Amino acid sequence: MSVGPLHFMALSAVLFSLGLYGVLTRKSTIMALMCLELMANAVNINLVSLSHYMTPEKMTGQFFAVFSMVVSAAEIGLGLALVLAIYRHRKTVELDAMQELRG
Repeated sequence: MSVGPLHFMALSAVLFSLGLYGVLTRKSTIMALMCLELMANAVNINLVSLSHYMTPEKMTGQFFAVFSMVVSAAEIGLGLALVLAIYRHRKTVELDAMQELRG
């Protein structure tokens, strides 16, 4: 049995669904950020696998995946900085406690 594009798409769909479920149900901000990262990795799996099977001579999917990883790393860095700032101000990282953001 060989692994084909449908297997990668199924794996990506499962990971994306788990990430979406985690974002919608978690109360911790850090867990929500981790689930967002899981969703981004599911998209990267799709980009690389479809690029490999559709146009193996080009590396466009790999380039987009690397660009997506760079953007995700910047997003996580900024997100964690915001979480730390909110924790210093409110002494909690629960999403329910962050109903209003004022300066």
